[in-house]
Amino acid sequence: MPTLEELRNNIDRVDEVIVRLLNERARIVCEIGRQKKLQQVPIYQPEREKLVIEHVRGIAVEGPLGSEAIARLFERIIDEARTLERRVAHGESAAG
Repeated sequence: MPTLEELRNNIDRVDEVIVRLLNERARIVCEIGRQKKLQQVPIYQPEREKLVIEHVRGIAVEGPLGSEAIARLFERIIDEARTLERRVAHGESAAG
């Protein structure tokens, strides 16, 4: 059985992967913001956001968190992404 310290080290490694993946997602979001600006597409697209939430809910059945918890996490991720898209579309720095 792993020790508490080993389990916490595992969490630290997983967190590092999550942060890298969130940053990769954010880089893509910046590109989307640039494309939306060029194409004069609104930043807020509720139908697309619904599709993303539905997609991750479907994936959630494979893990212990459950679809509602995953949906809440992604709602927050999407909210931050929308803020990032707005900054990029207005020519501001993506870092914030």
